[in-house]
Amino acid sequence: MTETAVRKSEERMNLVIVGHVDHGKSTVIGRLLADTGSLPEGKLEQVKAMCERNSRPFEYAFLLDALKNEQSQGITIDTARCFFKTDKRHYIINDAPGHIEFLKNMITGAARAEAALLVIDAEEGIQENSKRHGYMISMLGIKQIAVLVNKMDLVDYSQEVFERIVREYNDFLGHLGVHPMTFIPVAAREGDNIATISPHMPWYEGHTVLDQVDAFTRPEGSLAKPFRLPVQDIYKFTAQGDDRRIISGTVETGTAKVGDHVIFYPSGKETIIESVERFNAPNSTEVKADEAVGVTMTTEIYIKPGELMCRADELKPKVGRRFRANVFWMGRAPMIPGKQYKLKIGATKVATELASIESVLDASELETNHNKQQLDRHDVGEIILETHRPVAFDNRNDIEPTGRFVIVDDFEIAGAGVILEKVAETDSIFDRQIKQREFAWEAGEVSAAEREQRFNHKGKFIIVTGEPGSGRRNLAKKVEKHLFDQGFNTYYFGITNQFGDLDQHGAAGTIQRDRQIEILGELARIMTDAGLLFITILTDIDEFDLNKLRKLNEPNEVFVVSLGDPALGGAVIDVQLEPSPEIESAVEKVVEGLTSQQVFMDFSI
Repeated sequence: MTETAVRKSEERMNLVIVGHVDHGKSTVIGRLLADTGSLPEGKLEQVKAMCERNSRPFEYAFLLDALKNEQSQGITIDTARCFFKTDKRHYIINDAPGHIEFLKNMITGAARAEAALLVIDAEEGIQENSKRHGYMISMLGIKQIAVLVNKMDLVDYSQEVFERIVREYNDFLGHLGVHPMTFIPVAAREGDNIATISPHMPWYEGHTVLDQVDAFTRPEGSLAKPFRLPVQDIYKFTAQGDDRRIISGTVETGTAKVGDHVIFYPSGKETIIESVERFNAPNSTEVKADEAVGVTMTTEIYIKPGELMCRADELKPKVGRRFRANVFWMGRAPMIPGKQYKLKIGATKVATELASIESVLDASELETNHNKQQLDRHDVGEIILETHRPVAFDNRNDIEPTGRFVIVDDFEIAGAGVILEKVAETDSIFDRQIKQREFAWEAGEVSAAEREQRFNHKGKFIIVTGEPGSGRRNLAKKVEKHLFDQGFNTYYFGITNQFGDLDQHGAAGTIQRDRQIEILGELARIMTDAGLLFITILTDIDEFDLNKLRKLNEPNEVFVVSLGDPALGGAVIDVQLEPSPEIESAVEKVVEGLTSQQVFMDFSI
């Protein structure tokens, strides 16, 4: 075998196979495994013996021993992966369920597919799910599609039946902008047109399924596209003086190497790659698409899991809180405005809300409704989503992996979609909520000026921020005691009193933490409106968190004391101190900062 042939035989391609329940997907896969010699030795005989013991007729579908639920219940209920090979390449095939109850699993199966096989029963014809699957494939951007018209033996290998299905389904897919590469008449159980040309259909002159699979081309786009690495975690090692901070994740697209200037979004923090770290693998200076890697940086910057690492010299991702998207809704309850959902894109998990519905498409009938106010189960909607904090993303047409997302409702995947474009963030849901709160705010007969005169100071929300061990808690309490001893109305709020550990790390804790920040901001609004010097400590907050707290506390102000907190980046800091400062000097500097902002009516304290 030549070197080129060897390289080709080592190629890998991801396929997804979809179709309505009982249309024969698993039988097609079983035949592909058997006819390519990809089964473990003795597996075929073992399954046949099992069928004989249980007095069941042998089916090639039973070869997929990963689908135990299908063998016992008769339907595939989860996405299964199996492998086969030809002389040209290796294949990973995802068997996505056809049953309507398990459409959400098809999203998982198709997520990384480079080509699709769509199975239709020649006897039953085009079903509702056949149309939905066609739309899903179109939404996921899979361009290489072969439609297998299966069970031709049940219609006496009729050319007329085959051509009718081709006409009807081609017409439907054409309206979606989907153009299959081929339609293949097959009888998977009998092996017709799977690996060899069928003698029962001399009128068919096209490829077998195996030939068509080998005719699919591997897109070169993943390596050629801009570099995208969603940050899954940051590892720190302290043993034996190891001070590395390893940023880990799986590269979605592109390449990067040691010395490249990179930017993390949405924070915008910049640095240079110092090293590439791999577990139990040879040293390397480059990372590329589909690799799970770790990297270290030349300068220590503070980033959080969920950020998107990109090269500075390439196309920047979009960063924002609003975007237009196509969403396929699968939840038991409808998707409605005003309800909070969890959005997962890349390594990011963030709270999101339905800002508006532009239109709703019936995926099986292709009818559009512009007046619907909710997405019901199996609806496809063009909608505007608004997240509770900025996220980094790409338009689906630019970079697919970072332009796709899922929506979680009540701990289940309820929707899947693709991002069409970023939308201007005018009059956000959050801003409207603040306006509504202020409009409905019922004040007493004591004005803010009267409170200032009585208490001899303005209300102020004082945040002391820093990493654990920086002395932030001690400083906050000493500031409270000092101001109280001077006759001012102060209150130190221990953050763990209300929220437990607010210092939650990782993308998984982001949504809960965001909600706790909102509650803290609302509490501060009440306390400062009452004229108090309200003091608390925070860690791991960023510029967005601070801006949110400032808005929530309006019309009163926030005063920030940072003990070398690296997370704040370019945020406005009122008093900047080193970690673990000399306490009396630090208290004095905080008081000086408050005095300079005319918080106290009598400046000689």
